[in-house]
Amino acid sequence: MKILYGVQGTGNGHISRARMMAKHLASRNVDVQFLFSGRAFDKYFDMDVFGDYQLRHGLSFATKNGSISNLHTLLQTKPMQFIKDIRSLDLDDVDVIVTDFEPVTAWAGRLKNKPVVGIGHQYAFGYPDVPQRGLDYKNRLIMRYFAPAKHRIGLHWSHFNAPIVPPIINPEEALLPPVQPPQFVVYLPFEDQQKVTAVLQSIPGYRFIQYSPDLIDRELGNVSQRATSLHGFKKDLCSAQGVICNAGFELISECLHMGMPALAKPVTGQSEQQGNAAALEALGLASVMQEFNRESIHNWLHALPRQHPQHYPDVAAALSDWLLKGQWDNSQSLVEELWHSGGETSSQAAYG
Repeated sequence: MKILYGVQGTGNGHISRARMMAKHLASRNVDVQFLFSGRAFDKYFDMDVFGDYQLRHGLSFATKNGSISNLHTLLQTKPMQFIKDIRSLDLDDVDVIVTDFEPVTAWAGRLKNKPVVGIGHQYAFGYPDVPQRGLDYKNRLIMRYFAPAKHRIGLHWSHFNAPIVPPIINPEEALLPPVQPPQFVVYLPFEDQQKVTAVLQSIPGYRFIQYSPDLIDRELGNVSQRATSLHGFKKDLCSAQGVICNAGFELISECLHMGMPALAKPVTGQSEQQGNAAALEALGLASVMQEFNRESIHNWLHALPRQHPQHYPDVAAALSDWLLKGQWDNSQSLVEELWHSGGETSSQAAYG
């Protein structure tokens, strides 16, 4: 079986999931070609696991100071390049396309009559029981048509009585003994980094490690600034006492798996992150702040909650086996197996 696997490059969550899928598909000797879009070509890092991958411009959303910027999104969109990339994508020897909300591969498969399997967090939205916030008519259309897939497997923190499986994380990832003095990882790439640093510096008595692609490694009082790197970030994450981050799906999933407290700030105007915040509150899994400010962070630190580990199963392994069976219309047994093997920590009812 030849798989073309499209990955949305905006943020790092989609790429983190793809790393786990790449590992398991390679162990099954599957012929996989990865294609990434939605990020400047020179901003990808730690990509060795993907072999000879492809890059396209694709589509993405631009942010400014923690909010979606419609103007900047419009300015960076290249519709003619997008259409050209779709039409020129060679699918002759491809058996199936897998897309994690990546539009070039999804639309190429749709227009060229190739089976398209959507595996990603965005494919969990639109079902009646999934918490939603800010999902107006425009955002519903985006969710439906941005990267359309005939066969859909959503990822979320509960199955919500739908074809949704637990998050794709590294099940071997575990907390390390906390460093002294205690430290908190801060990853807010869509916020103004100077403002983030200033707010953190105004909270003495706590040590913060602030990660962003826009930073360089340096020490600023109680704040250690770090350029984004896979291995450095993972090491600091596993030895932290808590995480302050945007309400993206993947990082919070890693925190929930390990039992690490998280304070999430959803990007304003981004319906996926607003929906994530609603789900976290409904499930009682993490704290949420709608505005990034000193008071919210100080209050969370002062009464740091205890988080019970979710212990998610090896979802990437199960999805790889399911993909190879070729029965992409039948996901019920996959969903039930994964929630039961994870102890049903986030959902007690069986999907059916």
